Amino acid sequence: MQKTKSRQKSPTRLAREKILPLGTPNPIDVYVGSRVRLRRTLMGLSQEKLGEEVNLTFQQIQKYERGANRIGSSRLFKFAQILDVPISFFFDDMPPEAQNFADQKTDGKAAAITGQPLDPDPMVKRETLELVRAYYKIIDPSVRKSLVDLMRAAAKLEEASEE
Repeated sequence: MQKTKSRQKSPTRLAREKILPLGTPNPIDVYVGSRVRLRRTLMGLSQEKLGEEVNLTFQQIQKYERGANRIGSSRLFKFAQILDVPISFFFDDMPPEAQNFADQKTDGKAAAITGQPLDPDPMVKRETLELVRAYYKIIDPSVRKSLVDLMRAAAKLEEASEE
C-alpha cells in the first residue's frame, strides 16, 4: 500500500492568503482591468471586438476587466498597442489602496483583509464614459461650452441643496 502525501501549500500562496482571501481579486489587477475597460469604452470598442483583436473570447475580456484573471505582460503590451496608449496608462492614477496593497509593510493591506472594495472611480462608470463620448461628438464649440456651463450650474445647485 502506497502512502499518499498530503499536498502542502507553497509559502508564497500561504502569504497571499493571509493578505487577500482566496478568490478575491488583487486590487492592482482590478485597477488595471478597469483601465482596459475605460480605454476600450472611450474608443467605442465592444468586448467582443477587442477579444477578436487579441484572439480571445469576450468572456475572457470580461474576466480581465473585472480583475478576476491577471493580464500577462505580453498581453498587456498587445492591449496597449490596440488601444493606442502607453503601457503606463494602465497604472496611471492608481488609487492609494491598490498602491499600498503592493507593499505589504504598509497599512494598505487592511483594506484587502477586511474585504472593503476600492472606492469606485467615477471616471470608469458607464454613464460617465457615455457622457464623455457624446460630448466629443458635438462639433460646435459654442454648444459644447453651453453644455459645460449648464453642467456647472446644475452642480452648484446640487451643492447648495446639500448644505
